[in-house]
Amino acid sequence: MASSPRRLTRPRDNRWIAGVCSGLGRRFGLGAGMTRLLFVLSCLLPGPQFIIYIALWILVPNEDRHSAAY
Repeated sequence: MASSPRRLTRPRDNRWIAGVCSGLGRRFGLGAGMTRLLFVLSCLLPGPQFIIYIALWILVPNEDRHSAAY
């Protein structure tokens, strides 16, 4: 039986700033702390990490209040 893929949303719990790292962690099966660590480490490399974070903050919807916890 195939399960439906998890939608990328920004959860209302376990947020530090906007919930982007927590949402990405849930979507890809990682912990929020691991996702945050990977983001911080990626900031040591050149690239548009902050721009991508802000874009995800704007584009990814908040988790529904009535949605079930994962």
